[in-house]
Amino acid sequence: MIGGILFACGLVAGAALSESLGRRAATTAATGLTATPTDEASAPSVAAPIAQRLDRRIVYPADVLRVIDGDTFEARVRVWPGLDVDTKVRLRGIDAAELHARCADELTKAQAARAALETILAEGDVSVSQVGVDKYGGRVDALASTRNTADVSAAMLRGGWARAYDGGRRAGWCG
Repeated sequence: MIGGILFACGLVAGAALSESLGRRAATTAATGLTATPTDEASAPSVAAPIAQRLDRRIVYPADVLRVIDGDTFEARVRVWPGLDVDTKVRLRGIDAAELHARCADELTKAQAARAALETILAEGDVSVSQVGVDKYGGRVDALASTRNTADVSAAMLRGGWARAYDGGRRAGWCG
């Protein structure tokens, strides 16, 4: 929970500093942090909740600390030069079987999904984008990419290790 809050605070601080520097595109070669300019019409109100103030166009470099399951991993995310935040990242748009399985079939699928996500993230150059606050708290909801995989969620879907998920009620994995 605290990691998610710190991550959001870092994003807001970064957005505020970026605005104060003239709303220009910034690329910092040393950190790989890339921001794009915002226009007045699309800039979120400071009075809006934090989740609505996050600039979803920024791509954040991340070091994977561990893979939790087939749709969640823990990462150290560079939210601003010199400011790293450890947080859990839930992959947007997918649902993988749970390791706390209700049946043997679900456990088998969960283990395969976790192994697949570990393999994909091991490609290196991991980054997260379109970051939002996850509905359960304690983690963020985001897209992830690696050196060889532009969309980790799509790769998990293509491989059959996950299914599409829109945030609603999840279906079971047992036969």
